[in-house]
Amino acid sequence: MVLDRALRDGVLVLTMNRPEHRNALNRDLFRELGNAFVGAETDPEVRAIVLTGAGDKAFCAGMDLKAFAAGEPIGPGDGPGTTVFVERCYPKPIVAAVNGAAVAGGFGVMLGCDIIVAAEHATFGLPEVKRGLVGVGATTRASLRLPPAVALELALTGAPMEATRALQYGLVNRVVPAADVLPTAVEIATTIAANAPLAVLLAKEIALDARGLLDPDIAAWRERAAPVFASNDAKEGARAFAEKRPPNFTGT
Repeated sequence: MVLDRALRDGVLVLTMNRPEHRNALNRDLFRELGNAFVGAETDPEVRAIVLTGAGDKAFCAGMDLKAFAAGEPIGPGDGPGTTVFVERCYPKPIVAAVNGAAVAGGFGVMLGCDIIVAAEHATFGLPEVKRGLVGVGATTRASLRLPPAVALELALTGAPMEATRALQYGLVNRVVPAADVLPTAVEIATTIAANAPLAVLLAKEIALDARGLLDPDIAAWRERAAPVFASNDAKEGARAFAEKRPPNFTGT
């Protein structure tokens, strides 16, 4: 199983379980995440969701570049996937328990969550430009949550951000020792799950709408990004990653 599920006291804990691949999104994990979130949306027993990754290295490293290099693109064509909560206002609260690196599409997955608890060693970033790609959902969400200069630095350099700096900018809610990440996230989610469901769901929507975070038009940017994903640079970036060498970009 690439996605583990556990339900207790109204809290559904979802664990991305590909630690040997830094919990990167291949087709199976993308589909299972989508199915889990679609199912939880209408399940009255689920009051809140905690999303985490297996192991202590990564929350999620984004799209599986080795699979992409082998001709296996991962995206909306494979079902609702992560778009069900990253590219729309998901109606139930989601708490991220970030146990390691959350980068590229994994950064977008994290930013699709409402409350973020991060390990002290966690890092965040948008390294897609280093591979000839662009993170549409992640860049959009980061730009909505961060000061413009900081979002541009992440998007254009591909350099990582440490957990302490992310806390400084309010990107995450709490930074705790690694052993406390999941228990803290579950504690927060359990507190939410004990509240009145209709009030919680409306409170979430009001808060997001007031901040301009409600359903950004990511679909239009995804259409603009399609030629980038089909470019020679994108293929070269993925091949270089798989072959563990620097890429040779040509701008085509």
